[in-house]
Amino acid sequence: MRDRGTVAPELAALGDATRGEIARLLLEADDHALTVGRLTEALALRQPTVSHHLRVLHEAGLVAREPRGREVWYSLPETVAARLEEWVPPTGDESIDPGLLGRIIDDLGTRFAGTFSRETVQRVVLDSYDLLRAREGGSRALPSATAQFAAERLSAQESAGTERSRMPDGPVEVLFVCVQNAGRSQLAAAIMRHLGGDRVRVRTAGSAPIDAIRPAVVTALDEIGVPLGGEFPKPLTDDVVRAADVVVTMGCGDACPVFPGRRYLDWSVADPAGQPLTRVREIRDDIDGRVRGLLDEITSRNI
Repeated sequence: MRDRGTVAPELAALGDATRGEIARLLLEADDHALTVGRLTEALALRQPTVSHHLRVLHEAGLVAREPRGREVWYSLPETVAARLEEWVPPTGDESIDPGLLGRIIDDLGTRFAGTFSRETVQRVVLDSYDLLRAREGGSRALPSATAQFAAERLSAQESAGTERSRMPDGPVEVLFVCVQNAGRSQLAAAIMRHLGGDRVRVRTAGSAPIDAIRPAVVTALDEIGVPLGGEFPKPLTDDVVRAADVVVTMGCGDACPVFPGRRYLDWSVADPAGQPLTRVREIRDDIDGRVRGLLDEITSRNI
């Protein structure tokens, strides 16, 4: 597991696409070292611009500055290079450029300004990136998935911290959990969002999420006019459980953490994985009936 306390300064300094590209070029160079002139040529930028970014990296302790004859070389110390290799992926690797990670952190820092410090936002973004990247597959674009997952977790922490969801006129927070977060929980969440509107705030998670929602689930929802939106399978984290008023599990066993003050339901629903569309429709209709019953209770605030 990465030491986030040591990675944080790198990402703060690399919160710019040009500096991220400089880091990449230095990592790929012999001895991790290049001159300003060579960087200027590779980046197709003016020398003062490159010098400015190198100065920022140097002040952050990311690069070393060493005169060699009549030229000045900038290099990555080995300890820094070893850490940055995780964030500057080789060509073709499905990872996020360090500059883009920095931008995600900055954007969410702006969105949640006044609620969370930048350090908190950074921690959640990096942890969300780690969790999503660790999954097998990864057909969804990793940058947008990281941003969305981190935003949902920060929103959940905000709700849990302010108890906003438990105010009389606030939406009820509902969390649907299944194993792969690609079938039952997505069916339930989509139907609940569609029927509940502003009365509910719905999230989903999986105890062992896979890379994509099952096509048959998307088809079954489309048949009844229920949009899935930009949902994708996400790992189960404590922050979304803490934010929930109602936690509905479907086949997860003991994987879901239990916190006081939440209502927990366990629905015995068949798994649509590997089932023909006719069977998935039956599962959809079963879940639809359960969701409507739960929504009636939520509407009366009898949660």
